[in-house]
Amino acid sequence: MMHLYYAPGSCSLASHIALEEAGADYETVRMDLGAGDQRQAAYLALNPLGRVPALAVDGAVLTENAAILAFIAQRFPRAGLAPIDDPLAFARVQAFNVFLASTVHPYHSHGVRGSRWADDPAAIEAMKAKMPANVASGFELIENDWLVGPWVMGETYSICDPYLFAIARWLEGDSVDPARFPNVEAHRKRMAERPAVRKVLAAEGAVEPLWRKTLA
Repeated sequence: MMHLYYAPGSCSLASHIALEEAGADYETVRMDLGAGDQRQAAYLALNPLGRVPALAVDGAVLTENAAILAFIAQRFPRAGLAPIDDPLAFARVQAFNVFLASTVHPYHSHGVRGSRWADDPAAIEAMKAKMPANVASGFELIENDWLVGPWVMGETYSICDPYLFAIARWLEGDSVDPARFPNVEAHRKRMAERPAVRKVLAAEGAVEPLWRKTLA
């Protein structure tokens, strides 16, 4: 039995959806980030970064969405969530997910968690002011260069799609108009129609993305 540690409204939504799409036997552990669950000693023993998601499986703990998503695709090959038998195609899947993790997500975080990078209030405010433009630049690349449609990798749904869906849900809160990115917006609507996505959103309580609380 796998255990996914997640927080509603966070990027852990990607791994949660992938587990459901794969038909995995798993249980979830709900984390309240606002209450500081991620800083409790028991959780830090599992994930010293104090973030979500974390996936406990086979006596080990995996962290980082990109790694967890790749594991799910390889652990459940019949689900067809990634071209694991084609090294080049699988590398393209990984490249997209790492781009979300290493570039787009940090752009977002500069606006809501600037204290990770600076102590100077003026610097934090400057990062917050720059955040919408940076997020938009990341989504321009996704819109024009990555998202070939109807899914990120073309005709076949993959582990890239729940990750994009999770991050794209933050656009409005990042002061970026999703209408600027019609392909991304169509993808977001297409994802919301999938049974697995509906089930996961219902299980998480249809909680709005965490930025609404962070920016309130």
